[in-house]
Amino acid sequence: MKPTLVLVGRPNVGKSTLFNRLTRSRDAIVADIPGLTRDRHYGQGKLGNKPYLVMDTGGFEPIVKEGILHAMAKQTLQAVDEADKVLFIVDGRQGITAHDKIIAEQLRKSGQKILLVVNKTEGMATAVITAEFYELGLGEPCAISAMHGEHVRELADWALAEFPDSIEELTANKHPKIAIVGRPNVGKSTLINTLLGEERVIAYDQPGTTRDSIYIDFEYKNKCYTLIDTAGLRRRGKVFETIEKFSVIKTIQAIEDANVVVLVLDARNEISDQDAHIAGFILETGRAMVIAVNKWDGLDEYERDTVKRELNRKLAFLSFAELHYISALHSTGLNNLLPSIDKAYAAAMADLSTPKLTRALIAAVEKHPPPRGGMSRPKLRYAHQGGSNPPLIIVHGTMLNHVPETYRRYLENTFRKVFKLIGTPLRVDFKVGLNPYADKKPPPPTEDELRRAHNRRRRNRKKYG
Repeated sequence: MKPTLVLVGRPNVGKSTLFNRLTRSRDAIVADIPGLTRDRHYGQGKLGNKPYLVMDTGGFEPIVKEGILHAMAKQTLQAVDEADKVLFIVDGRQGITAHDKIIAEQLRKSGQKILLVVNKTEGMATAVITAEFYELGLGEPCAISAMHGEHVRELADWALAEFPDSIEELTANKHPKIAIVGRPNVGKSTLINTLLGEERVIAYDQPGTTRDSIYIDFEYKNKCYTLIDTAGLRRRGKVFETIEKFSVIKTIQAIEDANVVVLVLDARNEISDQDAHIAGFILETGRAMVIAVNKWDGLDEYERDTVKRELNRKLAFLSFAELHYISALHSTGLNNLLPSIDKAYAAAMADLSTPKLTRALIAAVEKHPPPRGGMSRPKLRYAHQGGSNPPLIIVHGTMLNHVPETYRRYLENTFRKVFKLIGTPLRVDFKVGLNPYADKKPPPPTEDELRRAHNRRRRNRKKYG
């Protein structure tokens, strides 16, 4: 079991910067704005000689008793309970604050092992800058600069010194990554908390609560999954804050990193054009998809029929995706959600044999030949698989550049039906067989060939005058 280091401190002391430094990534959004991180954020520690996990937390406000800051404080306390060691981050340039003292007292009550880290000490005398922090009674402080990487490696080694070396090899993840995506305030975080059975991410009745993409591993019926909570996607014209723009980028990256995307819609609001745009982007990335229409409880029959008509009208291009009507808050309609995700993942990663693909191609052409392109008809000879997630089928033949887009869609639907690929888009590419002699010029005639041709012309003139 790898040890977990939890980063705790008041807002804007550099926790996310240190997280990125320890994980050698840019997974946590970093900006000079207090309160940017809100949920717990896990990462694989890559700085140091031992394997470990790092957990970033939001700015700790233990004295606040309501609102989003209170929800963030609850998340931090849960993270402290899960920690093998807590790294309490303070700001060396600001010195000790009353807020730091309150957090230190709260951490002492937790009974966890605590390492005091004084950040932002670049260009300063270590002994001088750390002297006042002994007042917190948490032992010897460790002075670092997360921004510049100064003494961060020593910090990692110091924090992990008491943990044994692990010789276990890390195996590649073979379980599906599931991104939960949708507009703001449609219930994405609530859905994740319901699936996990705990308040793992902050679910608050305020659009834009989630800012970062949070990766969460969990197990259900002996199967492993990774859930990705994402920020809500709004129309470009309504994205004003710099932080929100970063959040949109993180959501797009999460979609591209996922195997299956659960598109969450709000049944109590109209299925908007923005929902269709989000679905179109997921389709462009080629990710398998499951649609979850949330907040289904409390709607009368007329309202439900209206929602279904809107779905058929605006999202008809997602006919391959399974649809579920759920209530994440009341845990209704969720029984078949994970099985649908399993089917979509299996379809996206399917291994399709060349003989079966070729037979399906021949049968499709016999049933409905491609239209003529000029003087002749395109010839589709055989097919094979060229990739997965999404499945890519490459068709070989001649004159395939004349095959229209409608026929390509016909082949995609045929392959999806024959191989029962539920929940995933499928792409068909054409590869034209080229004439190897098309660009080659004939060699010049030899002297013998020229002489024979000359004699042939002379004989013809004598014979025919």
